[in-house]
Order: sequence, then C-alpha cells, then structure tokens
Amino acid sequence: MELYPLLRLVHILSASVLFGTGMGIAFFMLMAWRSGDRAAFALTARQVVLADWVFTATAVIIQPLSGLVLAHLAGWPIGTPWLLTTYALYAFIGACWLPVVWIQYRVKTLLEQQGDAASINRLMRIWFILGWPAFAALIGIFWLMITKPGA
Repeated sequence: MELYPLLRLVHILSASVLFGTGMGIAFFMLMAWRSGDRAAFALTARQVVLADWVFTATAVIIQPLSGLVLAHLAGWPIGTPWLLTTYALYAFIGACWLPVVWIQYRVKTLLEQQGDAASINRLMRIWFILGWPAFAALIGIFWLMITKPGA
C-alpha cells in the first residue's frame, strides 16, 4: 500500500475522532451538568476526562504529525497561506482545549469531593463558552483542508 493514501486515511480518521469525541464529550458533559443529578454528573465527568486523554489527546498528536508529512508528500510548502491558517487555527483550538481539559478535571475533582455547586457552575460556564470558538475553528480547518483556497 502506498504511504500517501494510508497517511491520508489516518489523518482523516484522527480528524473525525477529534470532532466526534469533542461533540460527544460536549453533549454528555452538558447533559449531565444540566440534569442536576450530582452522582450522574460525577460519573460522566470521570468518563469524559478519561475519553479526552485516550481519544482526543491521541488525535491531537496524530493530526499535526500526519498533516505535516502529507503536506510534504503532496509538495505543499509549509508556508502556503491556507496551511499557515490551519496551523494558526489548530493552535487556537489548543489554547481553548487545554483549559477545557483542566476544567473537566477540576469539575470531576470537585464533584468527587462534594465541592460547592457555585464553583462547579462557574467552571462549567467557562467550559461551555470555550467550546464554541474551538468547534468553529475546527470546522474552519475542515473547510480549508477541503477547499485549499488559493491553491
């Protein structure tokens, strides 16, 4: 099997994992928070933290590595404007995701230690707000990968 199609498949699958896991985590965490059931929220938060490390973190590493190799194999200079934009959006997503991961871990800990609801709600509001621009940026990257503007 040729390297380029195989690497492209890996790149697409890891992008799908990033998007799908992000959507799933967001949905379940939000629904558990809104349920008012502290025990269910604690269990969900525990599983979300695990899923973020197992799935999201793995895809976060695979994406730039496979993307850089794909760009090289396809003959795209690293400074191509649409690629530079994807790098910037990816960095922006990381700047949103890292606090989100910390918040999820902190919320999980507060729930396990019977922390106060006001602190949990404040953290969850920040978590919710950070998710929107990160998802928008990820959609932007998908669009850039598909259209390659200026190419």
